Amino acid sequence: MSTLVLTEAVADYGHQRVLGPLSLTLQRGERVALVGKSGAGKSSLLSVMHQHWRSRGAALMPQELGLVPSLSVFHNVYMGALATHPTWYNLVTLAKPFRRDVAAIRPLLARLSIDDKCWAMAGELSGGQRQRVAAARAIHQGGEVLLAMHDVELALRFTDRVIGIADGGIALDAPSVRLTAQDLLPLY
Repeated sequence: MSTLVLTEAVADYGHQRVLGPLSLTLQRGERVALVGKSGAGKSSLLSVMHQHWRSRGAALMPQELGLVPSLSVFHNVYMGALATHPTWYNLVTLAKPFRRDVAAIRPLLARLSIDDKCWAMAGELSGGQRQRVAAARAIHQGGEVLLAMHDVELALRFTDRVIGIADGGIALDAPSVRLTAQDLLPLY
């Protein structure tokens, strides 16, 4: 996969157009944040992108994070790759994780500044920390594309590009290094 392209994408709910038409191109390895106020069309765009690109390895980090509060951060991230292991392996990992899995997950947690929470229960984390756990789980799925949203500070810190959505269209498309959280306020 080198380039992902959406051309004149739209989303309708009933007879109401909620997105587009809009076109978008993403490059391999590019980290893109999708930002905008509630109801702007972010979730609709993410759904369209995931639907179009799922067969090409797109992983979706949904707004509802789907973490299991009574499991550790490690186990919540590990669940991103459950399908790559047999059931017996997953059950053993629930009781005593294999070193190679811990070694694969720790760097993801470190990149997201939550390595110190590896063995903490997900239910004990702050909202921002839970978002990072969900991001680590989506990355651990191994897809070539990660579709995520919501935290502006994380968006600017961990992405290359920010796409701002307003009224179902693209209102901003700029490199993250040229933006501040203040620049994104008009989108909210």
